[in-house]
Amino acid sequence: MDQPSRFGNKAFRTWYARLDQEAENLVATVVPTHLAAAVPEVAVYLKESVGNSTRIDYGTGHEAAFAAFLCCLCKIGVLRVDDQIAIVFKVFNRYLEVMRKLQKTYRMEPAGSQGVWGLDDFQFLPFIWGSSQLIDHPYLEPRHFVDEKAVNENHKDYMFLECILFITEMKTGPFAEHSNQLWNISAVPTWSKVNQGLIRMYKAECLEKFPVIQHFKFGSLLPIRPVSLC
Repeated sequence: MDQPSRFGNKAFRTWYARLDQEAENLVATVVPTHLAAAVPEVAVYLKESVGNSTRIDYGTGHEAAFAAFLCCLCKIGVLRVDDQIAIVFKVFNRYLEVMRKLQKTYRMEPAGSQGVWGLDDFQFLPFIWGSSQLIDHPYLEPRHFVDEKAVNENHKDYMFLECILFITEMKTGPFAEHSNQLWNISAVPTWSKVNQGLIRMYKAECLEKFPVIQHFKFGSLLPIRPVSLC
């Protein structure tokens, strides 16, 4: 849709409506017939994972929904512990490719972006998994992800560097200005410390933030239960 606006392209709503209609059928193709009762619940997380069709935005809450989608597939036995590396670096990575395509095509707005003070406008989990992939790497250190040459030469093999490349393609100006948090992280000495810090940050900035988690769906596969404070 030709739409002269900086805001999200309304054609995304047509794309989303098609996914909304087809989601259960898509999920059913990977779920055995004896588990068919779980399909409607699992499909909800798939639909939630691609952004909001009203606001035409996308953020870490939607990303968390896709993680929940994968978690549900694990809980019902479609995916197994043996699949965990492929889940992250094949399935989730493919999801990232789709979301980047949607962000570019429909000019999706960042949902709840903290601007330059946020880690990234759209994603968080690939930085956690990507930093874990680089722990004990023989020559790539955190300081290298702000090195354009190092990123260009290695981004196809490392999730973290692919995220950095996408940021530099989408934003203009000095990296330290448009991605200040990441710039600061590049000064951390080891990937292990980067990974630990990102996990703490994800818990504080995503999982424990009401504006993010208020939209999360709970059901029989991922229930919410009262917690005793005693």
